[in-house]
Amino acid sequence: MESTYNYIENYLSDIQAKGRYTVTLAELKNRFNSSEKAIKQNIYRLKSKNQLAQVRKEFYVIVPPQYSNRGMVPSTLFIDDLMQYLNREYYIGLLSASALHGAGHQQPMQFQVMIKKPPLRSIKNKKLNIHFFVKSKWQESDITEKKTETGYIKVSSPALTAFDLVHYNKKIGGLNRIIPILEDLVESIKSIDLNKTAMCQKIPDMQRLGYLLEHLGNEKLAEVLFKRIKRKPLREIPISLAHKNREGALNSKWNVIINTELDF
Repeated sequence: MESTYNYIENYLSDIQAKGRYTVTLAELKNRFNSSEKAIKQNIYRLKSKNQLAQVRKEFYVIVPPQYSNRGMVPSTLFIDDLMQYLNREYYIGLLSASALHGAGHQQPMQFQVMIKKPPLRSIKNKKLNIHFFVKSKWQESDITEKKTETGYIKVSSPALTAFDLVHYNKKIGGLNRIIPILEDLVESIKSIDLNKTAMCQKIPDMQRLGYLLEHLGNEKLAEVLFKRIKRKPLREIPISLAHKNREGALNSKWNVIINTELDF
């Protein structure tokens, strides 16, 4: 009779053949008539052979041979399963979403995921770097689904990605980090989509993004945002929140203080 270890290994092969790369301890306990201790021992053996990797407590990723050197599959192949396991709404955002939309010239080191409260602890080790950013709300119409070999993942639309890059720029490397990414991203943004997305955005984010879009030479998209804010009382805001000073030339159209040098 086969050992539990072989049963588990065969079961993981079956799961993988069906296009899934994840398994939970609860699933294995339900599947096999073995003690939790025996199953955990066998999980440990599979982990030591780089065939299984732990992502969260009791949530594991199956590592096929082509990824064994890394000891982990790309986050896009398991993020949807993980968020379902955690029972959390999410979307892939910021630099990670930009890369999935073909903007930015390299894969970001950190995989960036947007969630609602309560916060989630980041996952950071030798194999993974997943950071969760908290956001109070978003429109479902601003979330797109992209197909992977394991199913579908939720990704912010190009328009929402642009707003998020501006809003969270201080946490992801500053404005000069996002300017070249925005320059690529605008190719995928339609005026009608930007207008719909702007309905749920904060006015300072519209001011900052509008200024950046205008200086990137995309007058059409900038005008969409200007029409939304031109009749509103705009307070003077610094273009960069990463710099403490509020001194610099005032752009009167957007009411934005240029308090840092920007690399356009």
